[in-house]
Amino acid sequence: MRIIHTSDWHLGHVLYNYPRDEEQRDMLRQMVEAVEKYMPDAFVISGDIYDSVLPTASVQTMLADALMAIHRARPDMLIVCIAGNHDNGSRHTIFRTPWKTLNVEMVGGISHDSRLEDYIFKVDGKGYIVAVPFAAERFMPDDVFVRLGDMVAEMNRDEQLPVFLSAHLSVARCDYRGHEMATEDNIGGLNCQELSVLGEEYDYVALGHIHKQQQLDNVGRIYYSGTPIAMSFDEVYRGNSHSALLVDCQRHRHLPVVTPVDIRNPRPLVNIPQEGFAPWAEVKAEFADYPSDIPSYVRLNVEVDGYLPSGANDEANAIAGEKACRFCLINSKRKDTSGGQGKMCSFTTSEFKQLDTTDVARMWIESKGDVFDESMREIIQEVKNDVMINPDNTETL
Repeated sequence: MRIIHTSDWHLGHVLYNYPRDEEQRDMLRQMVEAVEKYMPDAFVISGDIYDSVLPTASVQTMLADALMAIHRARPDMLIVCIAGNHDNGSRHTIFRTPWKTLNVEMVGGISHDSRLEDYIFKVDGKGYIVAVPFAAERFMPDDVFVRLGDMVAEMNRDEQLPVFLSAHLSVARCDYRGHEMATEDNIGGLNCQELSVLGEEYDYVALGHIHKQQQLDNVGRIYYSGTPIAMSFDEVYRGNSHSALLVDCQRHRHLPVVTPVDIRNPRPLVNIPQEGFAPWAEVKAEFADYPSDIPSYVRLNVEVDGYLPSGANDEANAIAGEKACRFCLINSKRKDTSGGQGKMCSFTTSEFKQLDTTDVARMWIESKGDVFDESMREIIQEVKNDVMINPDNTETL
């Protein structure tokens, strides 16, 4: 069976007050072209289709138009869309019945009471796709991936067709560079899980949530497809690419062949300098030399002794006014003059935004002379997870 694996489209994303509809429509057009070129048996979107649980009508229309175009490109192809933590699963579920008529499976929610067989989809003569949407840990059925793997193994006993899993989760020790609110234990509000929870029955695991494309296991069965276009400037660094994944697997227990399908962004995100930070005078000169005819978003990474020079933002805006790029912000970092001695007790705005909320709580508690122990860390993490899952519910705070 052949599939295209993609995830984390984040339709409706706004970058520093700039809507990204133009780029996202172009990305969706390239997805249609990939289907036309590679003719997969299934097209799998592993969550975070929307950037917000409350997408606008125009953003929902963008998705509907895209799925219709993908369907027309290969009408017999199964399209599987699972909800991620940025999605509202009920939006998937409400229109699940009409979407089925177009060979689209919208999988919005799962709970302890769910019929697990409803999360298994067969492509006749080709293979199986098991689709598990995001759910808070307290709602997720126990050992759900192993149980579903055992169920599909029984169905597949005679044919031995390839078995694929689509899921949306954080995997321990993955490469989460570029993510906000990320620690070794929790990435983007989701507690990290060991690969062992996925079981051994799947020939390919198509994951969503982490924005960096990567292989997670030694043999090449488990992948994050990553974002097809960068969502933040921190995702733009040397060696990081953005694409979809083309996956071929001939038979159950055979290793898949995984090939990136490049996705070009017509308005890329650019850091100046490309790596690290530099003094304002150097950054300003490099920005002035940046080509005037390249549509892009630009972030300036500036090292400061104390604070940015007065009027720096005005100067940057004046330079950008003569170019096709969109200036977004100055990302400032304080120059380390301590020689490694002592802790920095003050932060620039950019530095403070990059701190994890748990670190902020720890510094505040320690500043009061109290001890930030493991039980305190767990309490802070639990509150943070509740806020991420239910951002409009403040009753627990």
